[in-house]
Amino acid sequence: MLSSGLWLLLIIGLLYGGGVIGMLYLARWLRRTRWPFKQEDRLVRSPGEHLRRRINEIDEQFLIEILTGFMGVLFALGLAAGPFRQWFGWTPRFATIVALFASTGLGLFSIWRVFRLWQERSNHFLGWFGERVVGEELQKATVHGWRVFHDLPFKNNGADFNIDHVVVGPGGMFAIETKTRRKGNARPGFKDNTVFFDGRDLVWPWKEDNHGLEQAERNALWLTNWIRTEIGERVHVSPVLALPGWWLEMKPSRETRLCRVVNPKWLPGILADQKPLLTPKQVELIALRLEARCRDVEY
Repeated sequence: MLSSGLWLLLIIGLLYGGGVIGMLYLARWLRRTRWPFKQEDRLVRSPGEHLRRRINEIDEQFLIEILTGFMGVLFALGLAAGPFRQWFGWTPRFATIVALFASTGLGLFSIWRVFRLWQERSNHFLGWFGERVVGEELQKATVHGWRVFHDLPFKNNGADFNIDHVVVGPGGMFAIETKTRRKGNARPGFKDNTVFFDGRDLVWPWKEDNHGLEQAERNALWLTNWIRTEIGERVHVSPVLALPGWWLEMKPSRETRLCRVVNPKWLPGILADQKPLLTPKQVELIALRLEARCRDVEY
């Protein structure tokens, strides 16, 4: 049975937690309604912009989840207090047992939710960092006349998706998908830092798959059709899959697919070696459309 002092502490804890959660939601609302800049002052997306936004949301949600779990545990412990016992007609011993089981259950559930959030944040941060790595390498190509855009948002049949990087220049147009993977346990005969591309699939130290290859090809085809709709010309978009942090080796194979697989450090050289395909007017028209798509970063 809780003493009157602990009962008062319980009430204060619930009020404090509820107040902080309320202020967080109020801050979110004010951030949307008190935009201090003009609409034309929106910034162009940086690499991994959608992941950065999700990481910020998770950071805010962490505090909400922790406070909510804390309040739930406090409330469950309060079931052993006099007012609740009288209301439900419980004996002191039964009320204490109920309070202990309820608080333990709610505490474990809260810890599980916080752990899931942490896992999601960790994965998003890894993806964001990988896109930043690729973005820095692509920036080196701008001296050769390439225009670089990141994290372009689109809709396809009502579903949101984004293209990690798009570059357009005299040498053509490329849609680059970035996939960042952690290194894991390697199979016998494989190095834990090396991935092979056999022209069809990726051979990782632990298994083979085509993760990212088909996505890059779909994005390139979709972007080709979108550009034709925007400027009235068909411009071929080449798909590229970038694998930051991995040593990449090619395995000879008769099978080849449209998507090229690269280490990000190769990108500046690959782009610099492209033969002229687009006129300056085409590059400018496409760049204007792409910039309009990714200039949406607000305060």
